[in-house]
Amino acid sequence: MPHHPASTALDHVRVLDLTRARSGPTAVRQLADWGADVIKIEPPGAIDPDGSVGSPRHTADFQNLHRNKRALTINLKEPEGLEIFLKLAATVDVVVENFRPDVKTRLGIDYAALKAVNPRIILASISGFGQTGPYAKRPGFDQIA
Repeated sequence: MPHHPASTALDHVRVLDLTRARSGPTAVRQLADWGADVIKIEPPGAIDPDGSVGSPRHTADFQNLHRNKRALTINLKEPEGLEIFLKLAATVDVVVENFRPDVKTRLGIDYAALKAVNPRIILASISGFGQTGPYAKRPGFDQIA
């Protein structure tokens, strides 16, 4: 599907969106609204049935959070899914995620793995308690996180 941004400020930027809940989708929505070509990576329905960490897919809230984004279902826990994701990561400018810091390492999509396939990659990590420190592994999300 061709990308036709409403704004052109970021129309030269490609983004993979791995975010869920509020803070991440809101931040990435801004990039999409400013013209970035955003591909939202979603887990298969069996893993996240009907948006269990957010609003169900066809609600106004979900549609608002993910407007101007394209979507692709990939199971990052499977080798084939990881391979597809890394091929996509090689072609984008930015990856945005809001996992706990240990999750991206377990999935094999931490900064080192992304940089290996794309030396120019920017990894934006959003978390409730930071990437290091005593509370880093605690889950936390909010509109202002």
